[in-house]
Amino acid sequence: MKLHLGCDKRFIPGFVHIDLADYPHIDHRSDIRALPMIGDGAAELVYVCHALEYFDRVEVRDVLTEWMRVLQPGGVLRLAVPDFEALIAVYGETHDLNRVIGPLYGRWPVPGTATTLYHRTTYDFASLRAVLESVGFTDVRRYDWRQTVHKDYDDYSQAYFPHMDKEHGRLISLNVEATKR
Repeated sequence: MKLHLGCDKRFIPGFVHIDLADYPHIDHRSDIRALPMIGDGAAELVYVCHALEYFDRVEVRDVLTEWMRVLQPGGVLRLAVPDFEALIAVYGETHDLNRVIGPLYGRWPVPGTATTLYHRTTYDFASLRAVLESVGFTDVRRYDWRQTVHKDYDDYSQAYFPHMDKEHGRLISLNVEATKR
């Protein structure tokens, strides 16, 4: 089983989609912090693209522990979050706060609900690796979105500055994988 958590309107064939939003492809309409509908060790891959930053630094450990629970031993957690280091570089180049404010303080009205979510934190590679390792993940590494099963489904793991310049732009998504022991 492959899980796509916080998928919003993005459908990836072969994945089980879980999100608060109300879209036809959502298999389980639910908050992604708890996955009672998924058994222990049921998933080989958990993919979460630009949703982890909606959890603050206190609650993120419990969320990651839950996502680890549903992974089988050797399973992979694949995350994409706004890359603080890249965004600071973009700001340094442009001196335009409007270029980085969205990825840093994102606001997302959940379709089909009265709920609005906001980014609560940001990560660089070292801080994301530290929190992943603190809950027991191993082999924390960056991944290239071009080498994934979902490479043909444009999402925020492919976010660049300038927008959509995937050949010459700066990737502003921190794409990280980790393995469950």
